[in-house]
Amino acid sequence: MISLAGQNVPVLGQGTWYMGDGPARREEEVRALRTGIDVGMNLIDTAEMYGSGRSEELVGEAIRGRRDEVFLVSKVLPNNASRTGTVQACEASLRRLGTDRLDLYLLHWEGSYPLSDTFAAFEELREQGKIGAWGVSNFDRVELAEAQELAAQSISTNQVLFNLQRRWPEAGLLQDMQAAGIPMMAYSPIEQGVLTEGSLALENVAARHGATPAQAALAWVISHPGVIAIPKASSEAHVRENASAADISLTEEDFAELTAAFPEPPAGAPIEIL
Repeated sequence: MISLAGQNVPVLGQGTWYMGDGPARREEEVRALRTGIDVGMNLIDTAEMYGSGRSEELVGEAIRGRRDEVFLVSKVLPNNASRTGTVQACEASLRRLGTDRLDLYLLHWEGSYPLSDTFAAFEELREQGKIGAWGVSNFDRVELAEAQELAAQSISTNQVLFNLQRRWPEAGLLQDMQAAGIPMMAYSPIEQGVLTEGSLALENVAARHGATPAQAALAWVISHPGVIAIPKASSEAHVRENASAADISLTEEDFAELTAAFPEPPAGAPIEIL
């Protein structure tokens, strides 16, 4: 468990990017999300952008009757992130999700609206009880530092792309966040499945732990202090596989082999976004 926005949440949550897009898969995806709640992966991340709201509607169906069991996260698009637009976008997300509150609301990435306006809207929403806390997403070191100058104590997280193949946060951002006590949320922690294809290092590490390469890749991400991973899983079996990654404790031999195959980032490595 890790403290996020004043609550204890699991280091492995559930992402929902590309979920809700196919009617034929809807029942299976709802079951997958509910299974995740059952096995303790009760942090669910979504966004108004995902399927133009269809992902939020799917999540709303999955958590119906179980809202109090879930730590719910959604995000506002930059083009909606004006002072009034942020409030309207949040209210629309709440309607799609079928709830009266979000536990955490994020700016999906920085756009043209002043951060001060977006943050003021976040505070308004928090005061109204529509969100419990707020943060940012896809911010690099400079952007996060600027955001902290505006509202250092209010930024609950920075959700970024982070996995073995995308180690750029280790070039300074992760260290900055750890020093500030801000948890990082890692999206696409298995690079949408591509990461585990044909990696001998991941296969070797997985074999030593009686695990799958995907589980080994997830274990690497959450081995970093202060990091929460939000993999997507569209089936119950995949959810259970992801959940078991939290039980893996990687060894120095594992870390060395993985770093040899996936080198640490150079100094000044730029932000990467999917």
